[in-house]
This record gives sequence, C-alpha cells and structure tokens, in this order.
Amino acid sequence: MNDRIPMPSLATLDIARTLIGFDTTSRESNLGLIEWVRDELRHLGVATRLTYDAGRTKANLFATLGEEGPSGGIVLSGHTDVVPVDGQDWLNDPFKAEIANGRLFGRGSCDMKGFIACALAAAPQMLSRQLARPLHLALSYDEEVGCIGVRGLLADLADQGIRPAACVVGEPTLMQLVIAHKGYRSMRCCLQGREAHSSLTPSGLNAIEYGAQIIVQLQKMAEKEEKYGHRDGDFNVPFSTLNCGTIQGGIAPNVVAKDCEFSVELRYLPDGSGERLLDDLKAFAETQVLTQMRARYPSATLRWTTLSDTPGLSMSPSSPFVQWLRGLSGNPSRLGRVAYSTEAGLFQRAGIPTVICGPGSIEQAHRPNEYVELSQLAACEDFLQTIVLHAGDCPPGH
Repeated sequence: MNDRIPMPSLATLDIARTLIGFDTTSRESNLGLIEWVRDELRHLGVATRLTYDAGRTKANLFATLGEEGPSGGIVLSGHTDVVPVDGQDWLNDPFKAEIANGRLFGRGSCDMKGFIACALAAAPQMLSRQLARPLHLALSYDEEVGCIGVRGLLADLADQGIRPAACVVGEPTLMQLVIAHKGYRSMRCCLQGREAHSSLTPSGLNAIEYGAQIIVQLQKMAEKEEKYGHRDGDFNVPFSTLNCGTIQGGIAPNVVAKDCEFSVELRYLPDGSGERLLDDLKAFAETQVLTQMRARYPSATLRWTTLSDTPGLSMSPSSPFVQWLRGLSGNPSRLGRVAYSTEAGLFQRAGIPTVICGPGSIEQAHRPNEYVELSQLAACEDFLQTIVLHAGDCPPGH
C-alpha cells in the first residue's frame, strides 16, 4: 500500500515562490510579475500580448503556445492581483512563500498564483508537442476589485480576431469542475440633505435618516427573496442575496447630517431571476425616498454609482466542452456551482465556453496564512498535463 502524498514538481514550486514574491495587491502595480512572466516565455520562444490600463501601471498578458489555427485553442486563465494583508495576523511574511506540513503558504498561493505556476511550469511540455490545437495563457489584473483587467484583454482578442475555442479559469475549486457561479453587481448610494444645528432639526434634512429607509427596504427585499424568490438547490446559498456592506455619514452628534453614503451588493442566480433586485431598490429610492426629501428641501439629491457589474456563469452540463473536460478530469462527481464571482462569466459572455477548475479551497482565499495543499498543486499538474495530451480532441467552441 502506497500512501505517499502526491507532490508537485520543483518547477511549479519555484515559479510559485517567485509569483508570491511579487506584491500584486490590487492597489499596487502588477507589472513586475507580468514582465517576469513575459521574459520567461520569451526565453521559450513564446510571444506575448500585453494590454495596459489607462495609466500603464498594470497589464494583462496573453500568450499562445502552439500554432494558432482556425480551431481557436484552449485558454488557461488566472488573475495576478491579490487582496490586501492589512490588519491580518500572519505568522510569516505573506509575500515570502513558505512550505510546511504539506502546504505552500503565502498571499495568493491559493487565489490564484498556484494555478498560474502550474500552467507556466507546463509550458515546455506544451511547446514540445505538435499540438493539434494551441493552448493560451491569459493573466489579468484587478480581478479582486471588479474583474476590471480581463475586460480589456477580451476586447483586444476580439479586435485582433482571436477566438479561443474554450477556457479554464483556475480559481480554487479543489480541482472540481465548476460550471456555474452567481452574477455580481455593486453600487454606491449617495444622499445629500441639509446641515443644521441639532437643536434646530426641523430646519435641516438628515441624509442618514433617509438613507436608513433605503437600507430597511433592502433588508425587506432580501428577506422576501430568501423566502419566496427563485431557488437553485445546487448552490450552497440557493437564492439571490442583497447586502449593505459599508456606510458613512454625518460629522458630529450635534449636527444634522448633510451626507450619507452606503454600498449595496447583489449576488444573483445566473438564470437572471435576481438581476431586477437592484433596479427595484433604485426605483424605490428615487420615487419614494427622494420625493420625500425634495418635498422638504428641493435641493436634496440622491445619486447611484455603479462599482462593479460582473455576469454570472451558466454552462450546461451537456455542453461538449464540459463533457470533454469531465472525461479528462478523472473526477466524475457532480458538477459544481459556487456563490462567489469570477472572470468566467465574462469569458462566457464573450462567446467562449468556460469552466472553473483549480487547486486549493476558496475557504483559504483572502485569509491570513493563506495556503494551498501541495497535493492540490500536484493534482492540477496532472489535470493540465491531460489537457495538453488531449487538446486536439477538444470540441470546437464556435
């Protein structure tokens, strides 16, 4: 009996250490990491495409391994940014990878530099084969703050006529195939009333109090959706959800608050049944609350700003690409659906059949002492190797 724990290659571990060493927190530039990957691929003879943000401080990377042809190829996709470590209780430097107890520790080890390392380590094997269908590597910026960067990458591919056949997004799923996730929308509501001394409250207009009406309505809508809304039992939270995550307002206890600002997020089932919820909340705010405010103070304002809008993912279990990957994965268990949001919905909206499958557990993402099991990296290597060996059999996406 051999109970030896599978271990990833030294190449994957070395690359993962390097990637973790770049502080690519979303508020920082990711160019150090992107340019390192570009140079490594250049040494292998692989050309890359970079698409930059407006300030040219961040970039996406797209590379094709193998000869591009009409069949389009399979994208292996990962985001390079990570969430902050501020205020978290880390035992070691979060940007210095550590291996202990069968785990690779470091910010991004799970979400999702481990997957990127596996894909880069597999590049020489991809190049050594006469691939019937090319494999692409797509690395993006600012996924954690609204899936921002990948939109430019996808637009660039469309402009250049590059039409991949399919995509695997390597978010942490414990190497289970995930075919659906919720859509995500977030907005900021800003109300402006009129300041006054708190002893003269009738002469003022308290923006916090009117904002509270909207938040109470949000709570009522969320409770109604939980009780009576459409449900999909394959999700761990089987209904669409609303949440007020932040709120600010006022300047002092003895001043009628002129301003109130709060954020609202919606996570809706990918069938679209919950997409209306934020629109309904906005309609309530503008027809009910703002009307009340202006009846007392005509200059009162209520303004909504979209912070993020990322579509859900919904792939049919009978999709040829899903069935092909399911046959390769060696994991015939049921196909997963997750409540968190990823870039996969944007790939699918661009006409690219997409699934999510990557090493590690989402429960370890964003936490202090983030880690990925070494056995998970080994399983990811095996999965990618199988894709390389059978890429020519992948059904065309178009």
